[in-house]
Amino acid sequence: MLPRRIPVVPHRALVSEGMVAPPAVVTLADIRAAAARIEGAVLRTPTLRSDAVSRAAGAQVWLKLDNLQATGAFKERGAANRIALLTARERAAGVVAMSAGNHAQAVARHAALAGIAATIVMPKFTPATKVVRTEGWGARVVLHGETLAESAAHAHALALRDGLTFIHPYDDPGVIAGQGTMVLEMLEDAPALDALVFPVGGGGLLTGCAAAARELRPGLPVYGVEVEGYPAMAQRLAGSPVSVGGPTIAEGIAVRDVGELPLALLRQMGVEVLVVPERAVEQAIALLAEGAKLVAEGAGATGLAAILAFPDRFAGRAVGTTVCGGNIDARILANVLLRNLLRDGRILRLHLDIPDRPGVLADIAARVAEAGGNVIEVSHQRLFAAPSVQSAELELMIEVRDTAQGNAIIAALEAGQYVVRRG
Repeated sequence: MLPRRIPVVPHRALVSEGMVAPPAVVTLADIRAAAARIEGAVLRTPTLRSDAVSRAAGAQVWLKLDNLQATGAFKERGAANRIALLTARERAAGVVAMSAGNHAQAVARHAALAGIAATIVMPKFTPATKVVRTEGWGARVVLHGETLAESAAHAHALALRDGLTFIHPYDDPGVIAGQGTMVLEMLEDAPALDALVFPVGGGGLLTGCAAAARELRPGLPVYGVEVEGYPAMAQRLAGSPVSVGGPTIAEGIAVRDVGELPLALLRQMGVEVLVVPERAVEQAIALLAEGAKLVAEGAGATGLAAILAFPDRFAGRAVGTTVCGGNIDARILANVLLRNLLRDGRILRLHLDIPDRPGVLADIAARVAEAGGNVIEVSHQRLFAAPSVQSAELELMIEVRDTAQGNAIIAALEAGQYVVRRG
């Protein structure tokens, strides 16, 4: 039984990132009302079963495709609902938000659709492409601070100085209710799901979705997912000190300070948060691209990463998760796909010490070709890397079908008396 609703202090009245409103309740009624408010402004994305992903995961995997939103991410749901809740005075004054990513574009877009002025504070290091995209939706971008925390403090200062409404990316009941609309659509499209899995950054998406599922399908397991470098919500739920940091491909959920409201509600609902390694996230990105033909950013693939990383928990079940964002840099995506090919044994990297005489390269190429390999890169070093002036070092990158074919190529080269080392 959910506790009674407690009035919430508007976030524009807050003066620092760490100060939050008193605990509130987000109910199914709030989420249904949010769905009505954002209808037409936010895309109702499909929830589809992927055969290729299901086979790889050993489960029946259903994917909620919020990477298809206009800004490429689910953040539009919460931003649209929160902006729709503004009073006439708040609309006239305008809104302010802090974000270096998807929340920035979501607030900018829906403020523009509502005819409301929006200011977005971003850290100074924010890539120019994200600044340009946010400005493209009509927002005024202010670059301030070296960290998100410094940007947040400045955004709160602007809110107090100019009477703007601060739209928090996750620590706001209106935003949480908007994010929860995702589950309304998922359970309508796939009513027989056995479990739900959602990425966790600040906690808004997971909290809204868990709140909706709790009333729609009591007893339906709902899990959150964080990456091992940033398990802040899992640590807070366990009562442990927060220790996060380091590079991660899931930068969209690389959060140190989780929302206090999401934390309180997730603790109340008993939601478990799983932690996955970086490698599982890369594997999920590659599987979505190759198997489901979907582009996902790191944060958007962490739900699937958990299904892959915890097979005993999800094997044979009908599991719903979301591709909640598709805003990944093309270079990073290419690197992830190549790294996955190497791990799967579909790209073979070999080093050979070869005699420096005519015809050797032709012989090696012929042996690789006869075994069905495709040489995609060659590096030949005579002067410095080779152990002798009578030899050379050769590095090959070879495309193969699988590990068995790679082993056959190595065997063919060794049969020619070449010394072969895997790279």
